[in-house]
Amino acid sequence: MSSTVATPVHTIAAGELDVAYIEAGDATAEPVILLHGFPYDIHSYVDVVPLLTDAGFRVLVPYLRGHGPTTFRSARTIRSGQQAALGADLLAFIDALELERPILAGYDWGARAACVVAALWPERVGGLVSVNGYLIQDIAAAGIPLAPALEAGFWYFWYFATERGREGLSRDARGVAEVIWRRNSPSWGFDPATLERTAAAFGNPDYVDVVIHSYRHRLGLEPGAPEYVDLERRLAALPPIAVPTITLDGTADGNFPATDGSQHDRFFTGSRVHRQIPAAGHHLPAEAPHAFAEAVLDVAEPPGDGAGTP
Repeated sequence: MSSTVATPVHTIAAGELDVAYIEAGDATAEPVILLHGFPYDIHSYVDVVPLLTDAGFRVLVPYLRGHGPTTFRSARTIRSGQQAALGADLLAFIDALELERPILAGYDWGARAACVVAALWPERVGGLVSVNGYLIQDIAAAGIPLAPALEAGFWYFWYFATERGREGLSRDARGVAEVIWRRNSPSWGFDPATLERTAAAFGNPDYVDVVIHSYRHRLGLEPGAPEYVDLERRLAALPPIAVPTITLDGTADGNFPATDGSQHDRFFTGSRVHRQIPAAGHHLPAEAPHAFAEAVLDVAEPPGDGAGTP
């Protein structure tokens, strides 16, 4: 993977989507799927991909729904951004490529999708790397306030709950992203070219609808798509994750203060290691690519068995 990706190498029909993705490494090797968050794109993994391919892995990095060249296959499909949709997309991607127990690794929306699949379909997953721990949303508890200092970091949740926020995102998705990036990763000295490279993914015609629905649904302000009712019911029980897992916290994350991970212990019933990554913010794979890649390698050890023990 080069320092920039102008167009994806591949597109594949997977569930509701035609998923655009890049692939690197030996196509017969153990697969790793790297999953980006919001407001980011596949370039989060520019420096991670070569570390993993050099270690002998097949690496796939898809654009999530509403981002980049990934498109909906039908105009009638609800442009949902809910967690069940993200998880269903990932499972469909695994199915479409006939992947055998890939390692799933991500942050933000991507880690949420990975947690959903690892929790509900553990037999399909070889291991998990998740930034900020267990990210399946407890929507029933969405009305419980956090400490004011934490709520301030989530300003865009409340912005997107309004029609003013929808219009603001429509007018200047890049500007919204820049404010979030600076707050999420106060120690990350990204340059304008890095932001511009990623902002191209926000030109997807479904970007605004998917993002707005994601944040309104998680706050209980909008219903989910009917096709995900059963999945959301299963997720409402906060199912545990039994696959081998490494969770990561960046010590410079502007929104999620690093912890020892114990607050999520009850959600992991298999082997799990938690690590704090010094000086890394919320965009951890871009800010600390070696630490992120090391977690993938460790959760997959020994390479090739698809079921590591961290």
